[in-house]
Amino acid sequence: MDVVDTWTGRSACLLQQAMRLTNEAFAERLGISERTISRWHANPELVHRTEVQQILDIAYEEAGPAVHRRFALLASPPEPRMEAQALRVAIAVVLRGDDVLLVRRRGDGELRWQFPAGMVKPGAAPEAVAVQETHSETGVHCTVREQLGERVHPVTNVMASYYLADHLAGEPQNRDPLENIDVAWVPRSALTRFIPAEQIYPPILNALEAAA
Repeated sequence: MDVVDTWTGRSACLLQQAMRLTNEAFAERLGISERTISRWHANPELVHRTEVQQILDIAYEEAGPAVHRRFALLASPPEPRMEAQALRVAIAVVLRGDDVLLVRRRGDGELRWQFPAGMVKPGAAPEAVAVQETHSETGVHCTVREQLGERVHPVTNVMASYYLADHLAGEPQNRDPLENIDVAWVPRSALTRFIPAEQIYPPILNALEAAA
């Protein structure tokens, strides 16, 4: 940063920080009162009058390259932080007439019936993942009708995106025997015999009831 277009309370205080001066020393350097420096710290949006702009211009120009580098670093906007993306799964609730598609998963020494699901990688569309993973796991082709919502899954603690989908083609088969032990169409009316009602995302139950 070679030129400061407009000095404000904030930029003046950054210059003080770059010069590593106390309020007293900075005031003496500029030839103004220490109370004025304190007022700049209290009012960072303050735009200085013309004569103060000129005083700060001179102080900056005379400060030397080391101060200029420190000032540039202090005045630069912080780099955006890369937030770690939360683990996310896309879950397909696939309907065929009065039936809904389930897979029976292995895990933790227990077999659980669940809806087809897949991990969503960064940049991937959850809706597409739901369709792709359903076919990859079960051989069933489906199309998303609507998104039912999102929540933190009560069992896995990952962010789950739910999609209501319609069967297009294909009979269920276990195409992922390492993860699943079975795949089946089950009657919607009997769903809670396979998955406990308290573990089912409420909008799923509402959607299945509305589709009946």
